[in-house]
Amino acid sequence: MSRIGNKVIVLPAGVELTNNGNVVTVKGPKGELTREFSKDIEIRVEGTEVTLHRPNDSKEMKTIHGTTRALLNNMVVGVSEGFKKELEMRGVGYRAQLQGSKLVLAVGKSHPDEVEAPEGITFELPNPTTIVISGISKEVVGQTAAYVRSLRSPEPYKGKGIRYVGEFVRRKEGKTGK
Repeated sequence: MSRIGNKVIVLPAGVELTNNGNVVTVKGPKGELTREFSKDIEIRVEGTEVTLHRPNDSKEMKTIHGTTRALLNNMVVGVSEGFKKELEMRGVGYRAQLQGSKLVLAVGKSHPDEVEAPEGITFELPNPTTIVISGISKEVVGQTAAYVRSLRSPEPYKGKGIRYVGEFVRRKEGKTGK
């Protein structure tokens, strides 16, 4: 029994969901998201509540049921509240700056790295070493944050690099470890 799939999704005020076959569109104050789901999962909208039903209890249907519900809930949360990821840069001379919608990173390489903002994503810089990535799609926000982090992942000896705020980087001893 899928516990996640059986949970009811409550639509907040100002969010409307339209179901056209297996293509679902969610509109809200922050924008609009559209996604195609499996034809096997039945999506029912009753007032402000959305429920998902599967045709049988096979293992494949249970996994699709829970995944579909999670993705649909992320769409509802995204158009009503939005998502954001915060990254911090640690290292001498590491800094970020904005040039239009492009993020320019100086992370100890011979050239600055430039990251173009995907559609629906905005970059904010509260200070030169903190990057805030925000948008309405949880998937795109996470992918963009992971890409920016991959440009200089934190290394275990000095802890230099780009990391998520609150991320713990396990440190190693150097060659002279006693």
